[in-house]
Amino acid sequence: MVDRRSTVALALVFLLFHSTLEQQGPLSSLTEFAALFELRSSLGLRSRDWPRKVDPCSQWNGVQCRNGRVVGINISGFRRTRIGSLNPQFAVDALGNFTLLESFNASRFALPGPIPDWFGQRIAALQVLDLRSCSIAGAIPSSMGNLFNLTSMYLSDNSLTGIIPSSMGQLSRLSVLDLSQNSLTGSIPISFSSLGNISFLDISSNYLSGSIPPAIGSLSNLQFLNLSGNKLSSSVPSELGNLTSLVELDLSLNTLSGSLPLDLRGLRNLQRMEIGNNSLVGLLPDNLFPSPNRLQVIGLSHNVFTGALPDVLGLMPRLRFLDVSSNNFTGDLVNLTLNANATGAVFNLSQNMFYGALPSIIRRFSFIDLSSNYLEGMVPSDALSNASLDSNCLQNVSNQRTLVECASFYTERGMIFDNFGLPNATQPPPAPETSGKSHRKVIILASVLGGFVFIVLLVILLILLLLCIRRRGAMNQRGNGVGPVPAGGSPPPAGVSINFSSLGETFTYQQLLQATSDFSDINLIKHGHSGDLFRGILEGGVAVVVKRINLQSSRKEGYLLELDFFSKISHTRLVPLLGHCLENDNEKFLVYKYMPNGDLSNALYRKTNLEDDSLQSLDWITRLKIAIGAAEGLSYLHHECTPPLVHRDVQASSILLDDKFEVRLGSLSEVCAQEGDTHQSMITRLLRLPQTSEQGSSGSPTAICAYDVYCFGKVLLGLVTGKLGMSASNDVEMKEFLEQTLPYISIYDKELVTKILDPSLIVDEDLLEEVWAMAIVAKSCLNPKPSRRPLMRYILKALENPWKVVREENSGSARLRTTSSRGSWNAALFGSWRSSSDVVAVPTTSTTRLEGGSSLKRSTTTGSQGSGQNGGGDLSSSHRRQSKEIFPEPSEVQNVERQDEV
Repeated sequence: MVDRRSTVALALVFLLFHSTLEQQGPLSSLTEFAALFELRSSLGLRSRDWPRKVDPCSQWNGVQCRNGRVVGINISGFRRTRIGSLNPQFAVDALGNFTLLESFNASRFALPGPIPDWFGQRIAALQVLDLRSCSIAGAIPSSMGNLFNLTSMYLSDNSLTGIIPSSMGQLSRLSVLDLSQNSLTGSIPISFSSLGNISFLDISSNYLSGSIPPAIGSLSNLQFLNLSGNKLSSSVPSELGNLTSLVELDLSLNTLSGSLPLDLRGLRNLQRMEIGNNSLVGLLPDNLFPSPNRLQVIGLSHNVFTGALPDVLGLMPRLRFLDVSSNNFTGDLVNLTLNANATGAVFNLSQNMFYGALPSIIRRFSFIDLSSNYLEGMVPSDALSNASLDSNCLQNVSNQRTLVECASFYTERGMIFDNFGLPNATQPPPAPETSGKSHRKVIILASVLGGFVFIVLLVILLILLLLCIRRRGAMNQRGNGVGPVPAGGSPPPAGVSINFSSLGETFTYQQLLQATSDFSDINLIKHGHSGDLFRGILEGGVAVVVKRINLQSSRKEGYLLELDFFSKISHTRLVPLLGHCLENDNEKFLVYKYMPNGDLSNALYRKTNLEDDSLQSLDWITRLKIAIGAAEGLSYLHHECTPPLVHRDVQASSILLDDKFEVRLGSLSEVCAQEGDTHQSMITRLLRLPQTSEQGSSGSPTAICAYDVYCFGKVLLGLVTGKLGMSASNDVEMKEFLEQTLPYISIYDKELVTKILDPSLIVDEDLLEEVWAMAIVAKSCLNPKPSRRPLMRYILKALENPWKVVREENSGSARLRTTSSRGSWNAALFGSWRSSSDVVAVPTTSTTRLEGGSSLKRSTTTGSQGSGQNGGGDLSSSHRRQSKEIFPEPSEVQNVERQDEV
């Protein structure tokens, strides 16, 4: 609290400005005046937001007054002073002095710590409480149920734990309650049935268990109900059908079971129904769906629904998205209907058991995914651009099921299979006693297959032999040094040959002492895992970074491995090595070019004003430019070096930035050749075997390129969310972060990503598409299976052309031409986004061919603002069961015809 001396001083200041201000409604309460200054001090607010010697009611940002009394305080997104940032806490005790306070908004302002018990007792007039994204921890105090005047409570995106207190059911005036994205446990309180005025209830992304209370069905004013991402079990209560005002219902990502109650048809205003990723079973009758004239989004994926697809789904005039993938639906789709007003809809019917010919209206969809079914017959050429048709029984497209698999499916159901259009295709299989010709065909087929297998094995043995010869030659070559070790240097470890003539200058120890002021703490940048980094200025005024390596605490061969790397590798995306000093026995020194903008972890939020310690966030264009630059460096290591090199320390702190925010990869002391067979992906595809995990033969979990991809995915996700520190977090923290973040990255819903978007970013609709695309790329990189992560060169292509990841191409404007079963990138990603049971799904596609060359490419060599144009490229991708490559690679351009576009 403010002491007596401070109170007297504040009183004098209060009387001074109160007597001089004109009649503009100044603050009239000395108690509230003192409380504001106490709050200013406890929260560490900047003078530019709450300046001294002025009237808070008229001059302080976010302070709202009425009749000379404070009724609203909004510090959302404020920055703390440097001192205030040293020990931020939930220090808002002064709020208890504002007896008429109606609104308190501290969203996106860090208030680490628990909500105090007094909070629900001393601000009884409070109507709106917004504490979203405030880093709040601990339990919700039961005293919060005493805020009887509260109409809106936002506590989402924090670290709240414990149960939801039943006392919150006492908030009878509450209209909005958002407790999403926390770690709340226990069950949904039955007392919520007393929230008679509630219209918005979001408890998603927590750890709630138990059943959905039927009493929720009594909330007659409820319009939005989101219980997704919990551990709710049991069945869907029929009482939910009483929510006649409900517009959006989301019960997805739980463990609900049983069938859907027919009483849900009482939801006559429902526009969005999401119940995917549960264990729901049974048929879906036509009369189940409420208000078919209003429904726009239906998500039923990853359940166990059976039977035919209800006809009413195709007749809904406003339906724009339907996902029934990964169920046991069956039936003939030839008579599938579609309302004329819904021709732009997106349907995902993949991974079911639909059969028969393709529906005639397939061309009218914006996109339809029919992959992993049993459809047969011919495919019209004009139906290839807006449909994913992999893993069916179709005739004139690739990546289909085997003949045996298709014939078995149709025979078991007493139907005739067209046998891919072969002779006698319409005849059923002959009986065993009259199948002499079939036996001969089987023998011939077996002979052909046997010969093919023999050839494949022969090719594999030949490849292995060539690799052994190549590896032996590489070992022989490595044993030959190309230069002597300077005096004081250790002999290089086995397999290391260093050409010191290509490693810049040889500095003396005295030069480095002078450059770094005797390695003073003032010039210390950080303690790195391979050595301490110091700023320095050489005699000619050249700024450098000197790494001091203590051989008694570091690996003795570590610095030699890094020198070996720099003696053989050079690229504009790697931090330049200017020289070295190896004359001391116990300490070695490497000298690098200084990067004015430091590393990404420090540059994301930059200090722009020395007076008030304000921080400015990097704009989106610069963030994308940095991501592309880092991907270029990693792509060079992975794909242009022989053997491929693994960085092994990809995180925000290893991405260095020059004066124009161009990327230079640092932390190169851990770089090593990829362990194992560099041609493994090709061999394992031939053998149809799973690829190796990230565990290398040396016991290191980072000896494969897929590990770099995973770490880079964390960096990309940090650029989107603003939480770059997670790129260096431990496994437990990262798992929790991904569980809270990845559910908001969907190829189907762009707006969903705004829930995890860095609050400091300001993006328009076009830039939001790029943010969305980067989030999708990040999610693909974070697949828990190394073999299913994209290769770095494909990640680079995706970042250079982000709009191709998310936007359905217009074949005219983008010169996109399709051949065979080619589709757009949107189709590629859409095809299997939800097909994997892993944390991160693997996008799939049939191949896409782009002709006419690339469009304007986003520059990575300009200033910090970069280029604002989206890029284009020639890209293609492979089927998910045959390749781990998610993003397409360049394909040859054929029959290029450039035309002027109007």
